[in-house]
Amino acid sequence: VGLRGPPLRVQGGRGGVQDLPYAGRRHPEGRLPRHQEPPLQGTDSPRSRLDGSVVEVSTSKTGKHGHAKCHFVALDIFNGKKLEDIVPSSHNCDVPHVDRTEYQLIDISEDGFVSLLTDNGSTKDDLKLPTDDAILTQLKDGFAEGKDLALTVMSAMGEEQICAVKDVGPR
Repeated sequence: VGLRGPPLRVQGGRGGVQDLPYAGRRHPEGRLPRHQEPPLQGTDSPRSRLDGSVVEVSTSKTGKHGHAKCHFVALDIFNGKKLEDIVPSSHNCDVPHVDRTEYQLIDISEDGFVSLLTDNGSTKDDLKLPTDDAILTQLKDGFAEGKDLALTVMSAMGEEQICAVKDVGPR
């Protein structure tokens, strides 16, 4: 894959040691591997079917066929939908890499897109208005009043969404 440096050694649940080859570095798909046995509650979800924030983790005992299982319950970080998955506890899993970036609002277009100012001075025009009603009304009201607004954009797994609006002050 082209990552350099030694893998990170992580203590496993049964006293074993595991190598995490991408630890602290970006995975080609925007994910970082993570061992499942330590509870991941409150962190981002471990599976591609569960790209969300983990709210509950439970483990079952080793059964007839050998592996204990981890049951993950997560909430999608973009739409709040509840997601579940069951995975063998001895396996590694991938954790999505979530970025939060703050941009300054320049304009709101009639077709439902916002124009944002990036740190390097260029504009970002490919982001839709948020679906959350509270954030949408705060954004539209603040823009109509002529306030300087800073928008926090959350991005993970190729998706982006406005997740917060902050009033910086009058223009």
